[in-house]
This record gives sequence, C-alpha cells and structure tokens, in this order.
Amino acid sequence: MKPANGRTPPSDTSLDPEDWDALRSQGHRMLDDMLDYLQHLRTRPVWQPIPPGVRERFHEPLPQDPEELADLHQRFMTEILPYAVGNAHPGFMGWVHGGGTAVGMLAEMLAAGLNANLGGRDQVPVAVERQITNWMRDLFGFPERSSGLFVTGTSMANFIAVLVARTAVLGPAVRENGVAAATRPLTAYASAGAHGCIAQALDISGLGSGALRRIAVNERFQIDLQQLEQAILADREAGFQPFMVVGTAGTVDVGALDDLGGLAALCRRQGLWFHVDGAFGALARMSPELAPRVAGIELADSIAFDFHKWVQVPYDAGFILVRDETLHRQTFASPAAYLQRETRGVAAGSPWPCDYGPDLSRGFRALKTWFTLKTYGTARLGAVIAQTCALARDLETRIRKHPELELLAPVALNIVCFRYRSAHPDETNARLVVALQESGVAVPSTTRIRGVLAIRVAIVNHRTRLEDLDRLLKAVLAFGAKEAHQ
Repeated sequence: MKPANGRTPPSDTSLDPEDWDALRSQGHRMLDDMLDYLQHLRTRPVWQPIPPGVRERFHEPLPQDPEELADLHQRFMTEILPYAVGNAHPGFMGWVHGGGTAVGMLAEMLAAGLNANLGGRDQVPVAVERQITNWMRDLFGFPERSSGLFVTGTSMANFIAVLVARTAVLGPAVRENGVAAATRPLTAYASAGAHGCIAQALDISGLGSGALRRIAVNERFQIDLQQLEQAILADREAGFQPFMVVGTAGTVDVGALDDLGGLAALCRRQGLWFHVDGAFGALARMSPELAPRVAGIELADSIAFDFHKWVQVPYDAGFILVRDETLHRQTFASPAAYLQRETRGVAAGSPWPCDYGPDLSRGFRALKTWFTLKTYGTARLGAVIAQTCALARDLETRIRKHPELELLAPVALNIVCFRYRSAHPDETNARLVVALQESGVAVPSTTRIRGVLAIRVAIVNHRTRLEDLDRLLKAVLAFGAKEAHQ
C-alpha cells in the first residue's frame, strides 16, 4: 500500500544482519577456525602450490546476487587459507616477514568493528596513535617535538622521509614549484645493499632514481664511509646538491648494519639529512643485547621501520619517525576547506595524522600495535628479537660444520646466506630452494651475494625453534645431494 503522498517507501538498505544471533554463531565458528589454524600451524605445510582448479575459481565474474556467509567461510577454509604464502608458519624463513599473533588478530577484529578513519578529527583512536609516537620517540631517544605516523610499510615510510628531506633543503615552496625550480640537481646516497624502495622513493618524489648514488660496501657489507664522503665532495664539485644520506639497519640481503654513528657524524660535517631505513633492524633497540649494534640511530633525522616484522604485529603496520615535527607537517599539511579545524567538536584535535602524510583515509593500524606492545611489553618482545638472532648464529655454526655447505656472508643479525657446494652451484641451489618450498618443509629464498646465488634464511617468526632449523638443514642436505647429481 502506497503512502498518502503516492511515493513508494524505500526498501531497507542496511547491511546489518536480519538475525544477529545467527551471525554471532557464524562469527564464533570463524574465530575458532582461525585460532585452531594458529594453534596447529606445525601440522601444516609451510607453503603449497595452488591447484589449477582453485586458481580458476578466482576468475569468476563480479557477483550480483548474495551468498551465504557460511558458504563463503567454507571457501576461505578450503581455497584461501591453505594457499597463503605461509609467513605465520615457523618454517617460513624466506623473507623478513613477521609471524603475527593471536592477540594482534583479535585487536584487528576490534579495529575493523570500530571502522575508525584515522585521517583526523577529535577521537581517541588518534590519541592511541599519538601515544605510540611518544613511545617510539622515547625508544629512539628523539626529542619531545618529534612526530610519527603509521603507514603501510617501510617503503612508504622511506618515501615520506625523502619528501621531508626534500623540503628541508628546498623549503616548503617545493610543494608548489616542484624540484625543477632547484638551482642544482639534488643527490642522495645509500649503500649498494640498500633496499630498492630507496631508489623508487626518489623516482616518485620527482628527483629521479638516477639521483641515488649507490656506495660500495666493505667486507661486513656496511656502506664505505670514505667512499661515501668522496662521492659527496665529487658531486658538489660537479654542480650537484647532495641533500640526504640513507643508512640501513638490517640490509635486505644479509641483515648488515651500517655504521650509524659514523654516518651521523659525516652528515653533520656535510650538512645532510640523515635517514635510517630500519625496516626490521631499528627495533633491535628493544633488546638490551642488540641495542648497541644500532648505536647512532638516535642521531638520525628520521627513521623508518615496521612493527609487522620483528614485533609480530599483523600486516600492515609501518611507521615513520621524524625529529623535526614542524618540517614534517610543512611537507604535507593542506589548507583545504573540508579539512577545516576547530577548537571544539569533532573537527578539533589539530594537528591531525593527515598533516604528516599523503593519506586522508587511514585505518586504525595503531590499535593492533598498541595491543601488542601492551600485552607483551618491550622486554618480552626484545627477548623474541634476540632469540631470532641467536637461532641465526646457531644455524651459522651448523653450516660451518658441514663440508657440503658454504657460508657466503657474515651473520650480523637474523639472516643467514649460504649455499650447497656443487659443480654448478647457482643451478643446483636455485633448484634446491624450489624443491624445499614445494615440499612444504621450509621456505627459504634466494639472493645474490657478490654475484653468487645464495640460499637466504631470514629468521623472523617468534614461533621458530631449533627443531625448525633441524628440519631445514636435513632437507637442504638431502635435496642438495639429489640436485647436485642431476
């Protein structure tokens, strides 16, 4: 029946369930399944290839009609969960991926339910992010007026650092005039072992990847300070304007630590921005045993790192810490009318997180990090970090005892690079790693160390134990012997 005005009333467009009790029951089943998954990880293969039929299921067209949540959950359990990359598993050692925790998973659920947008506004979720900024400021010995921001990961954090450093040398006017207005081309410096995202950051900042000077490393895979200073002076002489040096705390290939104190002193002498890419190594500060190895990081102008690596926060949770809050804000703050600030009401609480980065829409990454830090404390998290390094040293010792194996780089932190000896080592070790991965026993990766193909083992997961290294080495020796004779 139509109302008196003749209009047809709209249907209920809410996406809330008609039966909350049924949803609650289904939600409990989903939560229990994920807790069971985490509890019994060791009974599963680390990784397994995706069957063609499963892969094909994800070529289906855009759905028009609804499906039952229980059916979709079942698809998740049979077609998605078994074929993830496997970094939650203790046998995953291929890349520097954290293993996550059940606590972090539950916190992520709370954040998703709250559905807070942390671009700004006067809300406690922003206060949680600010509290973590304060904690990181204290951890790294930064001054009270430092600023921080959650981002997707260290790649984005390094990009933000490049933009802040660009503003430091060219002034806030660079945001309007661009780098073309600079009187001399800018140049930045990092070691040959620095992550590729540094060059990418220079690329997308408008400076060009060619602005990055990659400096040779010494026998410990640290940036060569003498060659670095010579390169800076040569660039100045050639008409360039050096503006930034990127030190690395934990290189992507071997986990090497640059001499951060030496870099800080060099940057002071040369008047350059000192940034540290500490994707995982920066948080060695949480371990009293390891903290001395990153001495000098407290002198940086900015630090990029990930909570989702060594601190085991579920993906994603990257962070950028900047010493000069004013300069950081000048790099990103916008006067747009829809971002108008007030002293009262929801639009109060300035400055907002969007004043420190490019994102207006931002998830509540801080909550799972806050839960992790509060639940475990830095003492226990630091012990976990130290334990991964102890396991790496143990693996190094075992490798040296096997004549079939060859260590290819010193073990600085938690990454071990080695190979199986054979007449054709590159081919043998490439096949060996694939065989290991497909077996489900362990997942290492490969890299190149001074041109030589290496098996790369990155021990990051808090679940990894000596027994996992036993399985890895046993499988390496078995597969290596088989591959070497093919």
